[in-house]
Amino acid sequence: MHPCTPHAPVLSTARRPHSCRAFAAALVLSLIALILGFTSAPARAASLQEVIGFGSNPGNLQMFRYVPDALPTGRPLVVALHGCTQSAAAYDNETGWTKWAEAWGFALVLPQQKSANNANSCFNWFQSSDFSRGQGEALSIKQMVDKTAADHGTDLSRVYVTGLSAGGAMTSAMAASYPDVFSGAAVVAGIPFDCARSVLAGLSCMDPGSNLSPQQWGDKVRAAYPSYAGPYPTMSVWHGSADGTVKPMNMTEIVEQWTNVHGTDTVADTSDTVQGYPHKVYHDGSGRAVVESYSITGMDHGQPVDPGSGPAQCGVASQYFPDMNICASYRIGQFWGLAAPEGGGSLPAPSGLTVTGTTDTSVSLSWNAVADATSYRVYRGGTQVGTPASPSFTDTGLAPGTTYSYSVAAVDASGAVGASSSTVQAATTGATHRCYTDNNYNQVAAGRAHQSLGYVYANGSNQYMGLYNLYETHTLEETGPGYFVLSDSGCPA
Repeated sequence: MHPCTPHAPVLSTARRPHSCRAFAAALVLSLIALILGFTSAPARAASLQEVIGFGSNPGNLQMFRYVPDALPTGRPLVVALHGCTQSAAAYDNETGWTKWAEAWGFALVLPQQKSANNANSCFNWFQSSDFSRGQGEALSIKQMVDKTAADHGTDLSRVYVTGLSAGGAMTSAMAASYPDVFSGAAVVAGIPFDCARSVLAGLSCMDPGSNLSPQQWGDKVRAAYPSYAGPYPTMSVWHGSADGTVKPMNMTEIVEQWTNVHGTDTVADTSDTVQGYPHKVYHDGSGRAVVESYSITGMDHGQPVDPGSGPAQCGVASQYFPDMNICASYRIGQFWGLAAPEGGGSLPAPSGLTVTGTTDTSVSLSWNAVADATSYRVYRGGTQVGTPASPSFTDTGLAPGTTYSYSVAAVDASGAVGASSSTVQAATTGATHRCYTDNNYNQVAAGRAHQSLGYVYANGSNQYMGLYNLYETHTLEETGPGYFVLSDSGCPA
């Protein structure tokens, strides 16, 4: 077989391919672009600047940076990784990260892939020479962190990494290969670390996905830096329940990988909804939230945004940045603690946090007032859910029969947030939602769905489930009598 034929397997891409190998690599990478492709958007951030000379740069990447004016030393740093065919300029403002860099005060680094490395500008998350510690693109990204820390006095205990799709897969790699650099990570529509070591294997990881045990996934992370004995990054995982490009099972596998790394199980300590979407939080042995997941019901491949000027809104809606009325970057930043003005809050932690009442869908709390507090912040599972002016709060819109974790912090007249209280657990009343996994034919026969013109729809929510046959299987969650919703990404939500 001639090595230039499209049937020849291509298991890796070269940094500077030529002749037949270049042709074959381009064919396979074009397939990736069709699967992971995005449409580039123009630059929107006025302060986005390219940085030259940030190290040996073995991955041959470009470095862009957004730094708020007069950013003081000792502030955090976020690294944000774009998807295929995108650029740094197409990922900064669309996701909302520049808004939070200004509002919360941190530096933002946006690595950019070159077409010379990958024909479709995907980060090479499927090549060990690029995802391994001390090599290729992973080392180039780490050098960008070092450069920014040297230039702006970054707090090296508060460095974080996130990315979408191929950038999400590379985020998994950075968190695994450099746990001593990153305190937190967030993978959006991405893939577990070391799922693939070739293009073809990478396509299989995307669809249908790779099902390993939590121990097997965790071992891959531990093998990335075998001598490391320190803490691992916390992990926030986001995925659309209708993602047809990177299948939703990848969210489950990432959660399994990182709960195992943190020495906890895959049973969520908190299961709730945030702005209507299923949210789960996993705590380590000390009670610290170390992994969380968001399943964005009905969303295809992309990162959810919520355009607007509200305090929790962000982003520019476009293809692969759908307006889902939830801002992923805001919630991720909250999970990492970026919104807290460290050093400015001197108020003590509120004492006496108590659960005063529960219903099927609400939890009521009270605590002792803090002198000089003008308001309070209430956190559920580490995510802010309320800002009451008085020392009491009722959290609504919860799921029946579910346990939640709460803490409270006081806010002074300048807006500085003080120390957080100890957490309390609260369980809503009522029965937990029931879940049913079966093929579409049986779901209809059981009265949980109905068919029309050969297609199946969930009863109540009327969500599309595919063809009426024995070969398509879904999980339905009964959220009310006779009302069913798709819950393929985890049930009960």
